[in-house]
Amino acid sequence: MGKKSKYDADLERLQVLLVETQHWTIEQGRKTVIVFEGRDSAGKDGAIKRITEYASPRQTRIVALPKPTDRETTQWYFQRYVPHLPADGETVLFNRSWYNRAGVEPVMGFCKPEQHVQFLGDAPRFERILTDDGIVLIKLWLDISKAEQARRLAERIEDPLKRFKVSPLDAEAQARWEDYSKARDRMLDETDHNHAPWTVIATDDKKTARLNIIRHILRAIGGPGAAAEAPDPDVVFPASKAKGRLAP
Repeated sequence: MGKKSKYDADLERLQVLLVETQHWTIEQGRKTVIVFEGRDSAGKDGAIKRITEYASPRQTRIVALPKPTDRETTQWYFQRYVPHLPADGETVLFNRSWYNRAGVEPVMGFCKPEQHVQFLGDAPRFERILTDDGIVLIKLWLDISKAEQARRLAERIEDPLKRFKVSPLDAEAQARWEDYSKARDRMLDETDHNHAPWTVIATDDKKTARLNIIRHILRAIGGPGAAAEAPDPDVVFPASKAKGRLAP
């Protein structure tokens, strides 16, 4: 076998630290929620795969909910997400989350404008309840340029192994680019709070983004993870400092 690439070596080192850090969270009984949001094809699946590759199968869950049922649409909006929240020692990764109501739903007309407005007010209160109960809540927005998104969406169609990534909404991601940008900006403005801040990841370079996402998560969780090197500030930055740095 040839020599490992720098990326592979860095990834392996970070994955070892992820294992050590999760062992610590299990011992400490810490509850961790990681929310992955972002534009289509921004790299959520790939990042989650590398984070969970060696994670404890008993204490780790990936949640990617389908569209709500007719019954669920009549429930309190956050109700369908609550059963998936972690118990002591568990880590839950949401591959898209309650923030559907801040992005795809208003852009595509799947919710009423007043429901969108109510959500933007309710989300910080809901998240305050979670963090006050001891949940470590890490919210990530993966951002991508329009040109790179177009390239990746076209690649999905051509690659038979990416069949399950193809969605009827893929074309809308490009056609409604500006609408999604406006929804993103409003979401970040109104739901970025000290108890549950947003962190933005620039993902045009997938591998660089993955490494920096893991570094950020490790440092946010703490324990052994605190030993991780700081993420690249050109790749990972708080939403409060994202003005002018997000894909327009």
